Amino acid sequence: MTTADTAVLVLRAVAGLTMVAHGYHHVLGGGGLAGTSRWFASMGLRPPRVHALLSGAGELACGLGLLAGLLTPLCAAFVVGTMTVAGVAVHRPNGFFVFKDGYEYVLLLAVVSVVIGLLGPGRVSVDHALGIDDALDGGVGAALAGGVGILGAALLLALCWRPGTTRSETETETEETEMETT
Repeated sequence: MTTADTAVLVLRAVAGLTMVAHGYHHVLGGGGLAGTSRWFASMGLRPPRVHALLSGAGELACGLGLLAGLLTPLCAAFVVGTMTVAGVAVHRPNGFFVFKDGYEYVLLLAVVSVVIGLLGPGRVSVDHALGIDDALDGGVGAALAGGVGILGAALLLALCWRPGTTRSETETETEETEMETT
């Protein structure tokens, strides 16, 4: 194992475990899925329950994928997309610094994810065991991680983000009930 393999393993592990913790918190921690749905509604993401569920499940799955080195640039793309949405929808108006709820943290996670795509999964990865790691590193990996992530975020924001709109908790709960019955 080379120094580069060790470095990318550390990056994948830290980013992956961070996303697993983030996803767990969105689905099961704090206010659970209902609390995350209300938070997403307050941000202007519609429909909030769908976004809360997909965000939490995606963070869990892609965090584990980064940790294992499975489809690494696609998992990194999910992180880039999620952090881009968070940066635009929540943190951008607050400036750079995280202690002021700025975009410092989400920018760092997004850039680390693009770097993981650029470096590739490394030898200690499922991608390497499957023999697909060489096809997923360098420019291809960075383009997948950064390009797909940013494109996905832009699409989600264009279609589903309505900043400045407010909905009462009753409307959000009614929407959640309708989603569960369909």
